[in-house]
Amino acid sequence: MSASGNDQHTPPAEAIGNPAAAAAWLERNVVESLPSGGLKRKLEQSVAESRPLRVKLGIDPTAPDIHLGFTVVLGKLREFQELGHQVVLIIGDWTARVGDPSGRSATRPQLSIEEINANAETFADQALKVLRSDRLEVRRNGEWLDMPLDELFGILRTTTVAQVTEREDIANRLRSGTPVSLLELLYPVLQAYDSVAVEADVELGGTDQHFNLLLGRDLQRAFGQQEQVAIELPILTGTDGERKMSKSLGNYIGITEAPADIYGKTMRVPDSALDEWYGLLVGNPPSEVLTPRDAKRQLARELVTRFHSETAAAEAESHFDRVIVRGEMPEEIEEGHIASDSEATVHLPAVLSELFGISRSEARRSISAGGVKLDGAPVAELDLVARELDGKVLQLGPRRHRRIIVD
Repeated sequence: MSASGNDQHTPPAEAIGNPAAAAAWLERNVVESLPSGGLKRKLEQSVAESRPLRVKLGIDPTAPDIHLGFTVVLGKLREFQELGHQVVLIIGDWTARVGDPSGRSATRPQLSIEEINANAETFADQALKVLRSDRLEVRRNGEWLDMPLDELFGILRTTTVAQVTEREDIANRLRSGTPVSLLELLYPVLQAYDSVAVEADVELGGTDQHFNLLLGRDLQRAFGQQEQVAIELPILTGTDGERKMSKSLGNYIGITEAPADIYGKTMRVPDSALDEWYGLLVGNPPSEVLTPRDAKRQLARELVTRFHSETAAAEAESHFDRVIVRGEMPEEIEEGHIASDSEATVHLPAVLSELFGISRSEARRSISAGGVKLDGAPVAELDLVARELDGKVLQLGPRRHRRIIVD
């Protein structure tokens, strides 16, 4: 099994073998569990039949990394595993081609099959940083959704256009005249069929998945199966403290990011979001004796330890104090190579774009704002002679450094 669990996912003794206590513990921090009392009945059935529940989560691999927001629902899956149940993690390689319209004001961009497959591989690996490996079934919904048309027609007959267009996000787009593709109308039906394919007893998702979770129950009923319990969990706010955590919004912390980045990004979380972050990621509020700054430090150490190690957490904190608090250079600086004649002129925005992965326009804005330094001194010029950069430390913002090597 994975060694990544922590105390918040360890069930109390009274929940072991006791459906009522187990249901109360599993539902303690969820937004909704539908139908009311359904989870307790499922757990009672599990005991009576001596079989574990099949607990489903579907994730579309539209980005290569799992961020902290995903770990909220993964943590709940881990709790089911700790009680002896089977988690079915569905990587939506097929539904990712369609694009989930949940919460969207426009059609999602189409990903290539190569991008989807690459993302699917990293998702499955990264999920093991939270989940146990011994009570886990990883599936791709292309296994069953790559089907003949007559089978697809049979699925589509179970759902009406009115059902799908009543969704708030779809209804809003239709009212505003924003295009909605037929593929997007198909998405919730295909996603719901996943529950039929794996015979899910329970499905988990964020509050933005309310419609999809309930449609899964509808399709199971249409196919003669027992209906799953739908459990909705809160959505973690991003590092901006305002919008939900999202890679596309740039307000996320990836669980495989470098320890210094996880620590530094956590320290940027607004004080107003601390109770939410502690509640969803740690399971209890921050100590009242801690200042917000110290509470963030404690949370940052906890997160780095969880996804790396205690040693990495101590080093990340030392790095933060040295570079951010005292404004010193990091102890170790990655080299950045520039292919150029030493007397040639190089365009600094192009160098920043290549070494730090930002756009040239963003690089120019950082230069004009004084956010780019060379050996600690702000740089205002856009064009420099290559030898003026050779061997010096180029700094973008407070945290990003490269020692320039002109080849």
